[in-house]
Amino acid sequence: MIILVVMQEKDNLLSEELNKARAELSILYEISNAMHTTLKLDEILYIILTGVTAHIGLSFNRAILFLVNKDTGMLEGKMGIGPDTAEAADSIWKRIDTQRMKLEDLISSFSKDKLDSSKLNFLVKSISVPCIEEKGGILAVALNDGMSLHIAKDKIATLKDDPALKLFNSDEFVVVPLQAKNNVIGLIVADNFVTRKPITKDDIRMLTMFANQAGLAIESSQLYEQTLIRAHTDALTGLWNHGYFQHKLEQLLEKAKEETSYLSLIFVDIDDFKIFNDTCGHQKGDEILVQIAGLFKEVSRKFDYLCRYGGEEFALILPNTNLKDAMAIAERIRVVINNRHFDSGAGHPPQNIACSLGVATFPLHARNKAELIKAADKALYEAKHKGKNNVVSFSY
Repeated sequence: MIILVVMQEKDNLLSEELNKARAELSILYEISNAMHTTLKLDEILYIILTGVTAHIGLSFNRAILFLVNKDTGMLEGKMGIGPDTAEAADSIWKRIDTQRMKLEDLISSFSKDKLDSSKLNFLVKSISVPCIEEKGGILAVALNDGMSLHIAKDKIATLKDDPALKLFNSDEFVVVPLQAKNNVIGLIVADNFVTRKPITKDDIRMLTMFANQAGLAIESSQLYEQTLIRAHTDALTGLWNHGYFQHKLEQLLEKAKEETSYLSLIFVDIDDFKIFNDTCGHQKGDEILVQIAGLFKEVSRKFDYLCRYGGEEFALILPNTNLKDAMAIAERIRVVINNRHFDSGAGHPPQNIACSLGVATFPLHARNKAELIKAADKALYEAKHKGKNNVVSFSY
């Protein structure tokens, strides 16, 4: 009789373990499938963090994702998901329960605007930690060791000056490396700051298994984006090419219409560039184009789109920019280029190069992409007609 009872208990335990393993595999399978629905990096990161924080996922309260920037040697905060307060958490969880939202429902609600309004996400994106252990603290340790770290309550006091604690302000958290083949490309940091639920070995094991899949998905997305950038970049100047200009202008115009905001377009043409090429050679001409592209980058803002329209003509798309501000930017470009002495090569003195600029603004001068391009092109023609080295706005 005793033997039968013991055997029954063992069978029950095995059954429980089997059901648990099935549930875990089902969660990982569902999140993995979701990650394969896109190659856009921001969407991939959102899916990953949603999988970590959703009740129907890995069930952590908050999660932050860092990625390594190889150029700067820094670990940069890319995205954070989780409620800002316990009250916000309660409201979110009630809505999920009431609407019976599944993981796919949470993922489909992806919104950059919603993320931008999140205090956690805003804070995360401002964080940059050195990958060197002496300066990067516990995050750099996890990154360099490639091992998951469980920072329990008894360890918190010894890490009071650690960058991670200043960011996360948590009593207990776990740091898990994002593995991509043989490289660690980033970290996920997760905690339960609302429920105060202890982080178990099973939680860490599941998160580690998931992070291995997530790392590969992120790497694929980064390679895809690099390929896209190369395909849309002008080989000589490094600016966006004509095809990308057409695509981005259309996209930004639609956004401007939705938000009832301004969008300005500047066409820039180098004056008498054919004469320079004929005199100094096309190789020197190419060098000048590269230098002028560099001047555009110096003068423009981070959110402007700098494009090589063709030959010696360039286009600058200025989101959320009215005509007055666009004219000021165009004049700044004209002055900077005109004041620069360009090397003309052996046997030729340094030369000043002038440019003509035409400016048009949506919705002041145009209702759609074709009209805006036509308006900016007409303004550029007027600048040339007035003697070159001019900035002109479109007029009817």
